[in-house]
Amino acid sequence: MQAQAADRDARVPGERDRQAPDDDRGPEPQVHDGRDPEPEAHGGQDREPHPGDDSEPRRGRPRSAAAERSILDAVVELLEAGEPLAGLSIERIARTAGVGKATIYRRWAGKEELFVDVLRDIEPPEPDVSGTGGLADLRVLLESMRTRGLAQRSSVLLHNVFAQMKSHPKLWTEYQGTVIAPRRAAMLAAVGRAVAAGELRGDTDVELMDDLFLGPMLVRTIHRPDAPLPEDLADRIIGLLIEGLGPRAAAAASGEDAGHKLTHG
Repeated sequence: MQAQAADRDARVPGERDRQAPDDDRGPEPQVHDGRDPEPEAHGGQDREPHPGDDSEPRRGRPRSAAAERSILDAVVELLEAGEPLAGLSIERIARTAGVGKATIYRRWAGKEELFVDVLRDIEPPEPDVSGTGGLADLRVLLESMRTRGLAQRSSVLLHNVFAQMKSHPKLWTEYQGTVIAPRRAAMLAAVGRAVAAGELRGDTDVELMDDLFLGPMLVRTIHRPDAPLPEDLADRIIGLLIEGLGPRAAAAASGEDAGHKLTHG
């Protein structure tokens, strides 16, 4: 009892003292040098097969949604308390979540992968697109970017985490590869479908057109945090780019000149 009381007293204020939400906590890896356990303890088989076991080797205990939810919530709890990303250790996260470190390592290879999932969790959900539409899907994706910009402005946690993340190259690279890259691929695919459907010109580089649609929204949501993000912003961007940036009077005059040449040779 005295040992248990001492353990509770040693915990950092604000950390949750709760039972592990699943039964896969298991014994803690033996660590003698103060560092987190080596990768071989992170996600492989829980034990060597014994005679009489099934012919197929075991691949770890079933994933527990409750354990994952507890771990993600623990990271957010620590960040909201002002803990910087660099100061978070797997041991601290596990203690706050009420799980063992092995439970975390069975799900994530390290802190960077865990933090990326935390960012996904606290951001607005990914948009549902038809996968067959062109400009319609493009509008949905641009609108998703606008709502993300609004969320980041209204969330001190999101703002601070993104600011810190850029000073962690490995974490930023992981986020770019697993979050940003798929979003860009979805945008490119939508632009490509719009070209195939005749909604956009087919004689222009698809990647350049994608950048032209994406650029204004990125400027408004990231580079100009004070810029307005009205509800019709996605429609205005698409409409303006399709209509063109040349003055209407000049376009009309150009059309008249072309008609005159056809009539009079």
